Amino acid sequence: MDAPQPWYDRDMPQPPSPPTAPRLRIGFLLARRFTLSAFANFVDVLRLAADEGDRSRPIRCTWRVLSFSPDPVRSSCGIAVSPDEAQGDPARFDYIVVVGGLVEETERLDPRTAAFLHRAAGAGVPLVGVCTGAFILHRAGLMNGYRCCVSWFHHDDFLERFEGLRPVADRIFVVDRNRLTCSGGASAAHLAAFLVERHIGRAAAQKSLHILIIDAAMAADDPQPGLPLELKATDPLVRRALLTLQQNMDAPPDVGEIAARLQVSRRQLERRFEASLGLSPADAFLKVRLAQARLLLARPDRTVARIAAETGFCDASHLTRAFRRETGTTPNAWRKQIDLAAGQLGG
Repeated sequence: MDAPQPWYDRDMPQPPSPPTAPRLRIGFLLARRFTLSAFANFVDVLRLAADEGDRSRPIRCTWRVLSFSPDPVRSSCGIAVSPDEAQGDPARFDYIVVVGGLVEETERLDPRTAAFLHRAAGAGVPLVGVCTGAFILHRAGLMNGYRCCVSWFHHDDFLERFEGLRPVADRIFVVDRNRLTCSGGASAAHLAAFLVERHIGRAAAQKSLHILIIDAAMAADDPQPGLPLELKATDPLVRRALLTLQQNMDAPPDVGEIAARLQVSRRQLERRFEASLGLSPADAFLKVRLAQARLLLARPDRTVARIAAETGFCDASHLTRAFRRETGTTPNAWRKQIDLAAGQLGG
């Protein structure tokens, strides 16, 4: 009696065999409740680089969704993606890309997936963490000694879960030897373009991004967009400095500390701020903290004292003095204006 056929050989559409060996082969692992946009951005760059025009044939590069089970994997938005094949031998791929999503799901790492990732690392296959995929790689014990990129939005989540590793949250992606991590969202397209340029060529990478209406590839050290800012800086160093402040809002580092973190002199940072914003770093940092305080005042669960603590002021009085100088009113009066406007809209 013949042995039953494995699930990944039954009723599963196979891609056409390319006339030549692909130059880039990607295997995807999708976490439960993964971020669909990050996965789609990564895949779209690959498919547009794989063929001439917009025909999407997997010729110059290939991509497969891997799993130990035939069950579809549901994304955080509810759309499910079916795997293409079993995890098998990771050495058949040039990269294994782990696409994460909701933070709580990263704590439920299946031992079979962890074992597969360790086999890939042992075989020298580079590992890529997209969105909270970096959480999954670290939970599997595969990020020790490596720099790791996470979204500014999940920076504190990472610190709460892992000790001894400070993630990079002011860049769109980080390449550290055979570990590549990115913040997710649109940065997944830029990381995919980086791999396409490395293996296929710059023209293919640029073509993919242009078809996706992305003007140009961003470099790894370009800053993440971050929280909404009233200060719009084009200088990458200035933007990274502002993001560093945002990620440490409750205990804001001074100008000298931020300059040291960014590996520039204080004087250089001051010159760049003046050229980009017409402000000193200290004045710009204060504006950012007050902008965040205004956002928090719209939340009725926050007292002024708590908002002061969360935005790095000594106490409510300190916040009130700075707030009045900036806006001409107090935090409580500002909040009443918000409540009044909301009531008028509701009425």
